[in-house]
Amino acid sequence: MNKQTTTLLVLYYSRHGSTRRLAEYLAQGIESVAGCNARLRTVPAVSSVTHATESDIPSEGAPYVELSDLEECAGIALGSPTRFGNMAAAMKYFWDGTATQWLSGTLSGKPACVFTSTGSLHGGQESTLISMMLPLLHHGMLLLGIPYSHPELMTTASGGTPYGASHWAGVDGNTPISEDSRKLAIALGRRLAETAKLLQQK
Repeated sequence: MNKQTTTLLVLYYSRHGSTRRLAEYLAQGIESVAGCNARLRTVPAVSSVTHATESDIPSEGAPYVELSDLEECAGIALGSPTRFGNMAAAMKYFWDGTATQWLSGTLSGKPACVFTSTGSLHGGQESTLISMMLPLLHHGMLLLGIPYSHPELMTTASGGTPYGASHWAGVDGNTPISEDSRKLAIALGRRLAETAKLLQQK
């Protein structure tokens, strides 16, 4: 008997690499669950110059997301750096183009979680996480956070919230992900995968 593989989409936007590293830790958590696979995808940058376009294939990192990725996944981990307490324009632009999937209920009933990276410690981590939850709620997704049964939530001084995984990257973006933030990101990925598998058993 063939065991079904559960694919979880890890969709992120990253300018300096911190959100991408968090995405990789979430993927590690997802793939720690037997039968689960993480599909890393990103979105192209949005330019203020109307004639400027991104290449069809990114020069590095994950491939660009396609709408079919939403249909094929059993759940989503969504990540973006903060932009004045909100998700980055590139990520919002992608979600603004998902009306067809919203109307058809492509994501309805699937689990989701969110993660972010900020340049300053109090630079809007939690409001950015909440901003990413809004389109997921409209799509009918089931949102997961990080429970306080993870002791790192009480000891972290660099990121990590009950709303989702987070990281303080510093003004230059070079602050490494702390051990607490790493553990919380992996735990969130694992929780997403375990929930997706439970929902598939229904």
